[in-house]
Amino acid sequence: MLDIKFIRENSDIIKAAAQKKHIDFDLDELIRVDHKRTALLQEVEKMRAEQNEYSQKIGSASDANERQGMIVKMQGLKSILKAKEEELDKTMKAWRVLMLQVPNIPDHSVPEGAGDTENKEVRVWGDIPKFSFKPKSHVDIMEALDMVDFERGAKVAGFRGYFLKNDGVRLNFAIWQFVFDRMSKKEGFAPLLTPSLVKKETLYGTGYLPQGEEDLYKTQDESYMVGTSEVPTMAYYMDETVPKEKLPIKFFAFSPCFRREAGAHGKDTRGIMRVHEFFKFEQVVLCEANHEESVKYHEELTANAEGLMQELGIPYHVVVNCGGDLGLGQVKKYDIEAWVPSENRYRETHSSSYFHDFQTRRLNIRYRDDGALKFAHSLNNTALATPRILISLIENNQNEDGSIAIPPALQPYVGKEVIKKPIS
Repeated sequence: MLDIKFIRENSDIIKAAAQKKHIDFDLDELIRVDHKRTALLQEVEKMRAEQNEYSQKIGSASDANERQGMIVKMQGLKSILKAKEEELDKTMKAWRVLMLQVPNIPDHSVPEGAGDTENKEVRVWGDIPKFSFKPKSHVDIMEALDMVDFERGAKVAGFRGYFLKNDGVRLNFAIWQFVFDRMSKKEGFAPLLTPSLVKKETLYGTGYLPQGEEDLYKTQDESYMVGTSEVPTMAYYMDETVPKEKLPIKFFAFSPCFRREAGAHGKDTRGIMRVHEFFKFEQVVLCEANHEESVKYHEELTANAEGLMQELGIPYHVVVNCGGDLGLGQVKKYDIEAWVPSENRYRETHSSSYFHDFQTRRLNIRYRDDGALKFAHSLNNTALATPRILISLIENNQNEDGSIAIPPALQPYVGKEVIKKPIS
């Protein structure tokens, strides 16, 4: 959410931001409703003051006729005031809905573009493997090695359901332990195991509502299942003023995650690329309200995620997202995309974003700087998500005999160098 004063004074910038992000937003309607809101506020405040003045005069009036006349006038004013308050309440609701739709302003370095096909490559790491055989998909490899069961997963959990089995489970847990160990050595990152069930206020605060409603699982008591631990982690300091000396605050959070994949009909229906239930390590930072600080931590979080990929030996590239592939609140975003041999292309595995005070203004997270209250800046980044990372890990390390070579960094956690077909 942006400050309404800033919006009023910079309407051209807001319109340009909406255009660059390819977001259909009627700023003129917001300005019109805002004018009506401020006018009604002034009227209501003036009437309330008059009502208070009448109350004082009635209490001190000595003449009965004079008192009765003032009572009649106050009753008439009260009736008008009630109607104005109802109109103000209706206008405020419309204003809040529109305010939640105002896009944040993308950084000048964000490229133009309508969607992810127009993201720009920033750098490439690792050599794409050259196989002497036709590489198989992770689905074929994992099923042959009895590492996954999609048929029974669908029977139990429905479409996109899955069971990891045997070495699939061992490999998954090995990755979790590897990531936790590496991130625990990073200075200042506090580990956090977060709730997966949250109040809707946390999703409004982080910007996932109202726009992302269709992709969220909702419970009968109006709670929601999170699609990322960013949501509960960001809400940790909701409605609090944190001491400036605590900044930056860095979290390394983990949670199960749930997404309906409502907009992914027909996409990635095989395998573990796009599933309804997964697990995610997330880096979250709160820092001072300073653009240079945000940029610094954005690069740091991205470098942390790249470091994990490099230790795992997974080839990847980093892209900077174009305007049309940014969310409502993001100022700038990088995606890390891992090489998938069976598809002969890179696929997204990580996202790294900063928001300035877009989220913290919604969540009311502030700090005091020389006596003045300021909204902190926020950032987040996927450290690693499973089971998706298994796709590139397995496919890039497959052998012709169907086995999987375990990257050296994971061998101490898996307890073996190669995953082979079980002996029946």
